[in-house]
Amino acid sequence: MAEVDDKFFDRADAHIHLANEQLATASKGKVSASMMYGVARFNAYISATQFSSKEDLQNEKEEIIEYFLKSYKQMLHEHLDDYINNFEQYLSS
Repeated sequence: MAEVDDKFFDRADAHIHLANEQLATASKGKVSASMMYGVARFNAYISATQFSSKEDLQNEKEEIIEYFLKSYKQMLHEHLDDYINNFEQYLSS
């Protein structure tokens, strides 16, 4: 993962805490789907704000998608490896 600022993990933890709170009234799958939808919507927004025209945005659309897919895939790999390596510790009943 690229270098992160000193508030990176605080922001990430805030999203995780919100998702955990939502588990009181919704299933894991529904909370996960809502979180992914929100992240996709927000990333589309921040991407769009970098351009001065819809044509420029359209021209860069596939590169934007590839950037976010590559980043997400790398982060998911890292976290799954962490859960595999610490399965008993993280998920012991």
